[in-house]
Order: sequence, then structure tokens, then C-alpha cells
Amino acid sequence: MTEAAISIRNLVKEYAGQGNSPPKLALKGVSFDVPEGGIFGLLGPNGAGKSTLINTLAGLVMKTSGEVSIWGHDIDRNPRNAKASIGIVPQEIVFDPFFTPFEVLENQGGMYGVAKALRRSEELLRAVHLEDKRNAYARSLSGGMKRRLLIAKAMVHSPPILVLDEPTAGVDVELRRQLWELVGELNAEGVTVVLTTHYLEEAEALCERIAIINHGELVTNKPTRELVGMVREKIIVLSVDKDIEALPQNPAFIRCETPAERMLEIAYDKDEMTAGQVMAAVQAEGFQIKDVSTREADLEDVFVKLTAEPAGQS
Repeated sequence: MTEAAISIRNLVKEYAGQGNSPPKLALKGVSFDVPEGGIFGLLGPNGAGKSTLINTLAGLVMKTSGEVSIWGHDIDRNPRNAKASIGIVPQEIVFDPFFTPFEVLENQGGMYGVAKALRRSEELLRAVHLEDKRNAYARSLSGGMKRRLLIAKAMVHSPPILVLDEPTAGVDVELRRQLWELVGELNAEGVTVVLTTHYLEEAEALCERIAIINHGELVTNKPTRELVGMVREKIIVLSVDKDIEALPQNPAFIRCETPAERMLEIAYDKDEMTAGQVMAAVQAEGFQIKDVSTREADLEDVFVKLTAEPAGQS
């Protein structure tokens, strides 16, 4: 790993209970580093603690204990420089709908203390392909344009780190592609990107490293290729020549199901047997195979496996 852009050590956040309910631990001693210069994925099911962690980085949530450093600046000892080193793109679309995109960026630059002569509003509008909407009311922009404006807004103070919290939620495939092209361009210019998303295929395609949080705990933090390789399971789908009265049995099968008439879906450990051996075992039980397809495990399989386990058991 290269030098850390973000360093988190034993981060704990406890929310006070309401009424007679006990306090809730949203983060339970989370520790990890975000390497400088890459695209880092932060994944987890709803309620896992991702938003609490991001809001702690943004200065919107006060941690209970632990240490957080952003671009070398401790958020307690040097909060001004820590906040200046990070741009947050929230899930919600938040800006005044009666301002133009240019005014949105100018106002945000002013809030960060960027001198008027040093503001990059025109440059950022070009970067997010909104220069032709410079003087339109923000409320008139399409959903994808608003998302791009949020990214520009997060970059007005030229932070070296950009955090994207579910940036493609609710946008169509083409707008998603445009957003990722923009993020790729920013990353190529040296911006470290932290991404949360429920679209696991996006995380697998974009992120060099992925951390998964579940029940407020870090369950894994590995390079993406290594993470996908954690699951040795492979799946083969067979179309057979007759009705299936009894499922084929083999000790090397992880599971065997019939998803449709005259169809077998068999999961097996690819370290223990090959697809050819699976088909031979099925044929040995009297079936003729008419068609076959296979599927390797992907990040979704890993995610489901890790987040299905109780906290502290992974």
C-alpha cells in the first residue's frame, strides 16, 4: 500500500438511546487506511455504519473515540486543514434550486474561503460538462446534471480526496457511465476517490481496493482481485434431457438445485473438481446434457457471504 490519504484507527461512535432503549454502537473500533491516489470502495448493507463513518470524515458526526487523519491532518487537532483536504458528494441533492450552477460553485468557494481570483467555477463547469448550463436555474437541470454539479461543488476548494456517497443511486445507465468517466478523469489527475455504492458490479470494475463494513465492524479490507478470489465456488447450469425426479448427489457439490424444469444448477469447489467432472457425475446418474453454461464467483457472492455472517464471526 502507498501512503495513506485517510487513516482511521479504532473509530467508535455510540449514539445515546432514546427513552428506555440502550445506547447503539454504530461503529465498533473500525481501523483501516485509504491508500493515496486510487479508487477505494467502502461497502456494506444498509445500517452497517457507512454513513456514520462518512459523516465523521465530513465533520458532521462527532466520534466517541478513536483517531481519524485526513491527508495527514488529525480531525481533532487540525480540523480546518482536515476539512479542506476532503470533498464530500452526498446521496441527497443539496443546493439552492434558485441559484445557477455558476452561482452554486461561487457561493461554495466563498464558504471555503477561496479568494475570488482563485476560484475555479468556470473550469469546474467545463470539467463536468455543464458550461452550457452556466446561467440556468439549478432546479431546471436533469438528475444526471445535478449529480455532476454536486461533484463540481465538492471540488471547489481543490481537495486531494473526493468521497462519493451512493453517487449513481437512481440514475440511468447512460448517466451512470458519464459519472464514472468524470470520476476516472479526476482520479487520473491525482484525486483519491472513496466510493460507497450498492451497485457491486461498479465497485468491482472501478475500485482497486475494497473494505466491507457490517454491524459497525470492518469484516474485510483487501485488493479487489484478492477479495473476489476469496470465493472458490463456481456454478454450472445444465439443461438435461428428462424430468428431474431426484437431484444428483456428489460429495464435492456445494449445492445442487433445479431452478426450472429439466435444469440443474450446481455449485462446486473449483479447487476440488472441474466442470468436466461435474458433467460426468451428472451423466453417471442417467442424464444426457443438452446445454451448459458456467459462472465464476463475483464481488456480489463475496459480499453476501461476508455480510451474512454474524458480527465478529468473519
